[in-house]
Amino acid sequence: MAAITATYPATFTIGGDLTVNRLGYGAMRITGEGIWGPPADHDESIRVLRRAVELGVNFIDTADSYGPSVSEELIAEALRPYAKGLVIGTKGGLLRTGPNQWPIDASPKHLEEALHGSLKRLKLDQIDLYQLHRVDPNVPFEDTLKFLQKAQQDGYIKHIGLSEVDVDQLKKAQEFVEIVSVQNMYSVDNRKWEPVLDYTCAHNIAFIPWFPLSGGNKEALAALDQIAKKYGATQQQIALSWLLHRSPNILLIPGTSKVKHLEENMKTAKIQLSSEDMAALDKIKAA
Repeated sequence: MAAITATYPATFTIGGDLTVNRLGYGAMRITGEGIWGPPADHDESIRVLRRAVELGVNFIDTADSYGPSVSEELIAEALRPYAKGLVIGTKGGLLRTGPNQWPIDASPKHLEEALHGSLKRLKLDQIDLYQLHRVDPNVPFEDTLKFLQKAQQDGYIKHIGLSEVDVDQLKKAQEFVEIVSVQNMYSVDNRKWEPVLDYTCAHNIAFIPWFPLSGGNKEALAALDQIAKKYGATQQQIALSWLLHRSPNILLIPGTSKVKHLEENMKTAKIQLSSEDMAALDKIKAA
């Protein structure tokens, strides 16, 4: 008997009113090496952003710390006036002291600077989705949440999300504001945050995995390669497809600085993994 093909919904509605295609774009890689400074090829970065929207992307994820500032500036340069229905999510809560350096600062003072900087760079009056980049161990979580609560009440933020949080932190945040998204590291070979994924799915909260293919796991790479050959696809496409099939609240934001790679990633949406494929990938142990 042939394996039943797994299917999945193509869209998800964030916060009850922002319906987006589940295959989006992450704008971290359009900056310089180490996510620092301008891109090596400015014009190609602009082409990537415009091509993403042409291909149906209506959810773009960025952060004030990408560059810093560079990613947000490029998004505004490439895409304003923004297409109707285009959702741009950005993040605040990290400082940049050099390439690949990401100190945490989620103090209200820093977040206020970061938020208003993002609004200015993106040329927006309100940010659709503002995500706390990290919980700051040196700042009372309640202080951070109260800032986000007030910024939302003041109209600067439409919806609020979190990044790299556990279920208890998510529940704590929900005492102050409605949380509509969680962005945690998660992939076919990194299931540390499985309880968070299950919780968000049960509560209709978007789950946005970053680093969707961890490196160095030979078992995962072998399984992905075997299935990729069946579909004439790449390992990356299969890893992304597994995520789309895994849970209906997962939103993907694969990033790239090249149009060719972007187009390759977008072909993921056409892959329908069988139940046998999913079972094989589900068995992969974390690296």
